[in-house]
Amino acid sequence: MKIPNYLFYLATTLSLWGLGGLLGCSESSVPATSKVDSAVTIEKQFQQQLDDLYRAAQSTDENFPGATAAFILPDGRIFSFATGFSDVSRNIPMGKNMRMPSGSIGKTYAAAVALQLAQNGALDLDTKISTWLGEEAWFSRVPNNDELTVRILLTHTGGLLDHAFASREFVEWVLTSWTSGNRDAYLRPRQLVEFVLDREPLFAVGEGFNYTDTGYILVGIALEEATGRSYYDLLRELFLQPLDFAFTLPADQRALPDLAQGYAHESSKFFGTPLEIVEDGIMVMNPLTEWTGGGLINNPQDLVRWAKLLYEGEAISGEGELDQLLQIGFMPEPDKPTDGYGLGVSIRQTEHGISYGHGGFYPGYNSRMVYFPDHGVAVAMQINSDKSNVAEHTMTLAGTVLQGLLATRQSG
Repeated sequence: MKIPNYLFYLATTLSLWGLGGLLGCSESSVPATSKVDSAVTIEKQFQQQLDDLYRAAQSTDENFPGATAAFILPDGRIFSFATGFSDVSRNIPMGKNMRMPSGSIGKTYAAAVALQLAQNGALDLDTKISTWLGEEAWFSRVPNNDELTVRILLTHTGGLLDHAFASREFVEWVLTSWTSGNRDAYLRPRQLVEFVLDREPLFAVGEGFNYTDTGYILVGIALEEATGRSYYDLLRELFLQPLDFAFTLPADQRALPDLAQGYAHESSKFFGTPLEIVEDGIMVMNPLTEWTGGGLINNPQDLVRWAKLLYEGEAISGEGELDQLLQIGFMPEPDKPTDGYGLGVSIRQTEHGISYGHGGFYPGYNSRMVYFPDHGVAVAMQINSDKSNVAEHTMTLAGTVLQGLLATRQSG
C-alpha cells in the first residue's frame, strides 16, 4: 500500500508558519485599566477572527466542523474560545471546554518527563538505551541499536523509520482491527517497535533527521525500565497533578470525558477508520496504541499554559533545563540556523520572532500549540477534523493577539 503524501504531511509536519511582523512588547508601562480594556478588545477580535476562519472554511475543501482555541498573555491570563460544532449531525455546538486528542503534542510531555528524570538524577539522557533494553531479545534488531540514547531519540536523529506511516504491516494491522470489529484492540509498545526491526537505518545516528513515533515509543520503554514506574504514572506525578491541569488526561481508554466528535476524513481513506470517531461518548478505537508518541486528550486552555510554563523554564526544575530542551539535535536547513527540533519541540523563526511548539494529528483531530518567547504569548487550537489547516489558522489567530498587544503598547 502506497502511503499518501498528504497524510504523511499532516502527521509529521512540525513547521509553524508566521504572519505579520511584530516587535517585542511589554505591558509593564501600561496602566492596569488599559490592560483590562486591551484584553477585552483582543478577546473580541480573537473570537471574531476564529468565527471568520470557520465560516470561510465552509466554502473550501477543508473540513472544519468546529474548533476550540485559547491564548495566554504575558501576565498569565488565559482566554478560551469555541466556534462551529462539536457534533454536526446532532447540531451540538462546540463548547470551550471540550476535549480532543492532541496527537503528537504529547511528545512535548514525554520529552519533559525524560528531562525532569535526568534533572532528578534518575537517568542520563546520553546513556545508551541498551543499558536498560540490551538484554531483551528483540533489541539487537533495532536499527542503530548500539548508538541510540534518550537524547538522540527525543530529537528524531536516530535514523529510525516511523512505524505509523512507513510500515505497511502497521497499516494492515489497523485495517484488520477495524474490519474485525474488535474496538478494544491495541498494540503494546514492544509490538509497535516490531514494525521497524531488521530495517536498514535511514542514516547514521546524529547525521540526519526523520520524524518518528517509534523513537518516542522506545523512549517510553526505556523510561519505564529505568524507573520501574509506568509512563503515565510518571507524567501524572511530575506534571499533570502538581501543575493542576484541568483538561489534560492520559488517553488510556476508549471512554474519555467531554470528547468532541472527531471527523476522520483522511484517516478513513488511509486506515479505514469510521468517519465519526466517537459513538455514544466512547471512541471507536483504543487510543492506547499511541502512548508516548502522543497519548493525551487535551484542551487549548491547558495547552497554552503548558507551553508558557515549559518554554519559560517553569515546568521542569533544575539547572540548564531550558537550554537542553531547546538545543536543536540536527539542523535540516543550514541556511536557517534557528530552525530545527529540540527535545520534543519544533523551533522555527517566524515573522513574529522565534517560535516554540508542536503540532498533533490523531484520526479525526488536528491540534497546534505555539509559544512566542519574544512576546510571552502562547496560542493553541484544536479542530475536530483531520483534514484542516490548523497550523495556518493558529498562526492567523496568533497574529490577532500580537497585533492587539502592539496596538496597546503604541497607544500607551
